[in-house]
Amino acid sequence: MPAATKGPATITASLANAIASKSTVKRPASSLAESAAGLKPAREISAMNVSARALEFQRILSRTQVTGPAGARRSPEQSMVDLLVELRTLRGSGNRLYIVGNGGSAGVASHAVTDFLNVAKLRASTLHDPSLLTCMSNDYGYEVAFARIIATMASEGDMMIAISSSGQSLNIRNAASEMRARGGRVVTLSGFKVDNPLRVLGDVNFWLESMDYGMVEIGHQFLLHNLADRLRSESEHDN
Repeated sequence: MPAATKGPATITASLANAIASKSTVKRPASSLAESAAGLKPAREISAMNVSARALEFQRILSRTQVTGPAGARRSPEQSMVDLLVELRTLRGSGNRLYIVGNGGSAGVASHAVTDFLNVAKLRASTLHDPSLLTCMSNDYGYEVAFARIIATMASEGDMMIAISSSGQSLNIRNAASEMRARGGRVVTLSGFKVDNPLRVLGDVNFWLESMDYGMVEIGHQFLLHNLADRLRSESEHDN
């Protein structure tokens, strides 16, 4: 075996050495005591208990901000009502709804597609099929993978819901820009910094005031579920 090539035994030994070296790092006495007791500081436990987190989630949702393409503030509830009108129009015209996200936001997108397709009867889909996404990423770069798919699939009158907790994801921003260039409508869901770049790319932009990934992702899921539930309620009432 060439000297530069590491076999499995060498890799295993290197990993064992790395683990051993980390285990010898000294920590402050307070940290050691907490570790020995199997406990976190009381303030951390209190902040993470279910009741505290539920109140925090309620606070975040109550402070949801919605803006238009030029940054003008809009009523969150009126924005939801207006979006329902757009989704009804989308359903009636047979146009498609694309929902995009990365990582946890991709999971949010998949869940939302299930609800919009199943209970709201929209032609909804995600864009992260593994074979297609890895093909586009390999051929053109991940930053434009979704945009390349949209460039081929989207039609005027379609809609995209672009999800990014931080609002920084370049591939999501490029997809939103491509959808608007194709004559489609764009709704963005973001959080973290108030001036994140995704927040100015949508026709309607929902922003959650939180730097907590979990809270932002659950908030986005809540908003999308609420839309699907309202559409389902209308359908059941009509029948």
